[in-house]
Amino acid sequence: MFLENLSNYIDYLCLERGLSENTEAAYRSDLLEFINFLDQNGIKNFDEIKRTHINFYIRDLRRKELAPTSVTRKIASLRGWFKWMMGMSLIRHDPTVSLEQPKLSKHLPKVLSINEVDILLSQNLPKLEKAMLELLYATGLRVSELANLRLQSLNLKHAYVKCFGKGAKERIVPIGKIAKEAINLYIEHRNKILETNNMTTEFLFVNEDGRKITRQDIYTIIRNLGEKVLKKHITPHTLRHSFATHMLENGADLRVVQELLGHSDVATTQLYTHVSKKRLKEVYFSIN
Repeated sequence: MFLENLSNYIDYLCLERGLSENTEAAYRSDLLEFINFLDQNGIKNFDEIKRTHINFYIRDLRRKELAPTSVTRKIASLRGWFKWMMGMSLIRHDPTVSLEQPKLSKHLPKVLSINEVDILLSQNLPKLEKAMLELLYATGLRVSELANLRLQSLNLKHAYVKCFGKGAKERIVPIGKIAKEAINLYIEHRNKILETNNMTTEFLFVNEDGRKITRQDIYTIIRNLGEKVLKKHITPHTLRHSFATHMLENGADLRVVQELLGHSDVATTQLYTHVSKKRLKEVYFSIN
């Protein structure tokens, strides 16, 4: 009963909200964990679930010493599932009503200085790494968006890229001259790779075997570059954070940056204004 219902809910999420494979897997994992909890407690149908059961489940999550963000996500997954069931008239009561989300402390994202980015981009890199690095910093794309970028999504003549973010939302992001040059050089190299391996693919970024590059490949490349060149740990998201912060520091409008990043809520983008203020204070006190 639980599993069939969950399968229908996941199908709904994928069709209505266009979830990525990773988000779908996270929802499924979270809710399967809850179903396992119900089974362990002898609960066979939804009408048996009380608010006390939800409280016990959350307590068990905290006992596992999960990160607060993980607990928050699992609670959100649970609330979404019950809300959907109520909307479909599949249950008579929602035990998660009035359930409060844990308050998370807001950590400011770590960003690189403009000088650090310059050092990173000035390295003599393979064409693939150069193109990915330039594109990440020039556009602020998420790592999944970069990995799934298709050749046809690029318009180098008019210097923009079309990408699909969370919820399959499409957005257009301009590309700068340097990034455009790096991509052009990489595409020539890419075509030779595909020809040599007698392969074709719609995806822009491929490895030396002609296979689509993965998110993990990108993480590894960026991490290794950070450790080797800057002696610090960085991720593709560090470049996204740096892109947003540097845009705001140089006078870009908050709403424009929101659109470029693909944020549905401007409050998410607003976090970068705090980063800019913090960095401004650090520079001020370092010279006074």
